[in-house]
Amino acid sequence: MKTLTGLDATFLYLETPEMPMHVGSLNLCELPAGFKGSFHKAVTAHIASRMHLAPVFSRKLVFMPFDLGHPLWVEAESVDISFHVRRVGPPQASTAPRGGSAAHEVASVGAKIRRADPAKKGAAPMTLAAVHKLCAQLHGELIDRHFPLWEFYIFDRIKLPDGKVVAGFFSKIHHAALDGKGSVMLANAMLDMGPVPREVAPPDPTRRRKLESDLKLGKMIGSVFSSSLGQLAKLARALPSAAGTLGTTLARQTASGAAGGRPKMPMKLAPATPFNTGITAERVFVTATVPLADCKAMGKAVGGSFNDIVLWICSTALRTYLTQHHSLPKKSLVAAMPVSLRKAGATDATDLGNQVSMSLVELGTHLANPLKRMTAIMASTAKVKTSMQSLKGLLPTDYPSLLAPWLVGGAAKAALNAYGKSGLASRLPMVANLAISNVPGPPVPLYLAGARFLTFHPLSIVLHGLGLNITIQTYAGQVDFGIVAGKTALPHAQSLAQAIQVAFEEAQGLLAPAAETGPKPVKTRTKPVASETGLGKPPSVKRAGSPKMDSINNKATKRLNASSHGTTRSPAVRASTKPKTRAKTGAARRAAA
Repeated sequence: MKTLTGLDATFLYLETPEMPMHVGSLNLCELPAGFKGSFHKAVTAHIASRMHLAPVFSRKLVFMPFDLGHPLWVEAESVDISFHVRRVGPPQASTAPRGGSAAHEVASVGAKIRRADPAKKGAAPMTLAAVHKLCAQLHGELIDRHFPLWEFYIFDRIKLPDGKVVAGFFSKIHHAALDGKGSVMLANAMLDMGPVPREVAPPDPTRRRKLESDLKLGKMIGSVFSSSLGQLAKLARALPSAAGTLGTTLARQTASGAAGGRPKMPMKLAPATPFNTGITAERVFVTATVPLADCKAMGKAVGGSFNDIVLWICSTALRTYLTQHHSLPKKSLVAAMPVSLRKAGATDATDLGNQVSMSLVELGTHLANPLKRMTAIMASTAKVKTSMQSLKGLLPTDYPSLLAPWLVGGAAKAALNAYGKSGLASRLPMVANLAISNVPGPPVPLYLAGARFLTFHPLSIVLHGLGLNITIQTYAGQVDFGIVAGKTALPHAQSLAQAIQVAFEEAQGLLAPAAETGPKPVKTRTKPVASETGLGKPPSVKRAGSPKMDSINNKATKRLNASSHGTTRSPAVRASTKPKTRAKTGAARRAAA
C-alpha cells in the first residue's frame, strides 16, 4: 500500500472528459528481418514477462472512504494483459448518434478497438497521417480507473511517406503514475538495447503483495490524519529556510532589475493567442524530427545549450504559424516549462511518481531578428536556471492529504471547468500561452520484442486555457517533437509541424557554419554582447569560449533578407527585415548633390 503524493493525486482530482491526464508516446517500429507472425502477440508476451519490473503495471487505485484524503496504490488481484495491450487498425465509422457530443464519439474509439480486430491478414497498411489521427482520438479518451492506469496499442502495419512499411506502438499511462523522466526510466526497464531480448529474472514468489482486500477501514482513515499531520509539521520546519531563500532570490532579481534602470516585475502575463481557449475532448497530434548532433552544435556555437536551441526552434515555428494563420502578438509568447526535481542519474523504475515543478520562459516571438530572439531566450532560461538552483530543494511535490479531494477535486476542478466552458479562457489573460517540455531520452536505439524503435514522439496534456503542448524527447541521435493540442486551439496542426522543420533549417543556415568550423581563440573582447545584439548578456551564460556573436551576426545579415519560411515572405516578415534608413537633412541632400 502506498499513498499518492499531493502532486500525483492532483492529476486525478483535476481530470475531466475534456482534460484526460495521461501521457504517452508513439513509436514507429522496424520489425526484424524475415519477421513472421503477429507483432501484437509478440509484444503481449514480452510485456507479460516483464510486468513485475515496474509496479505501474499491476497497481490500481483505491479511494479513501468519504474522499477524506489522497487515494492509495495497491496491487490488483490480477491483470488482464489482453485488456491493456490492444491491436489497432483503421478506425471504423462512428456509432455515436447524430448530433452527439465529440466526447461521446471519442470515448467510443477504445471500445471499438477492444471489440474488433481490424488488422486482418492482407489488410492494407495505415498511412502515417491516419495513425496520427487515431492516436489523437485515443489520447482524448479517459483511462478506466477500475484497472491499472495504462494502455498499449499495437499497429501491425504502417506505410510511411517513403513507401516503407513498419509497425507501431502507442502508449498511454496516467500522469498520476509517472512524469516525463519517469517514462524514460520505465522504457529502460521494459525495453532492450539489442534485437535479442535480455533474460529477465522471474518475479519473487515469496514477495508479500498488498491487495485491496488487505485494507482495513480504520487504518486507512488513520493514515490520512497521520500523514497530514506529518506534512504540516514538515511544512512548519521548512518555512524559515524557505522564506529566507525565497527572499534572497527575489532581492537578487530586484537588484538586477534596478541595476538595469528599471525594477523587474515578478511575473508577466502572456499575450492573447488562439492557444489560450477552452477545449473539448477532440485532439490533434502531429510530429517532427530533427538531428540531435546539429542542435547541440548550434547551441554550443552561440554559447547556449541544447534546450536553448529547441526553444528557439519552437519560438520561430510559433512565430511563423501565427503570422500565417492569425495575428502575431506584439508581446513575446510565454511557455510553461516543466523542470525535473529528480536526482541526476536516477534509474529506479519502482519510483516513477511525479518529481517536477514548473517555470516560465519568454520565447522572444515578437523579435523579427532571429539572433535577437536567440539572445532573449538565453536570457530568460538563464534566469530560470538561477532561480531553480536556489529553490529546487524547497519546491514541494506533496501537500496535506486531509480533505484534498474535496478542495482540489471539488472546488478547484469546478472553477477550472467553469473557466474553460464559459469562454473566460479566451478572454482572461494567462501566465503562459503553451507548454513546452524537453525530456532527455535514451541515446541508443531501443528494441521491443525484437523490433527496433525508429522514433519516440511524446504526447502530453493540454488544459482549459493552455490548449497547446509541445514535448521534445531526444532519442538515438535525433530530436522527436510531439505536438498535441485541442482541435479548436490548433486547427492547422500540420502547418506547425512543417514550421518546426523550416525553423531547424533556418537555424542551420544561421549557425551551422560557425558550429562546423568550431570556436576560434579569443584573447580579448573589444565590444560587449549588449552592443552586438541590442539585448543584455544573460548573467549566468558564459560566452568566452564560443564564437563571437558579432561574427554570427555578420554571416546572418545577408540571410535575413531571404525568407525564413521559404522563397516568399509574409508582409509582416518583409517589414521586420527591411533595413531602416535615417532621413537626410536639407544640408546633407545638397552636399550629396
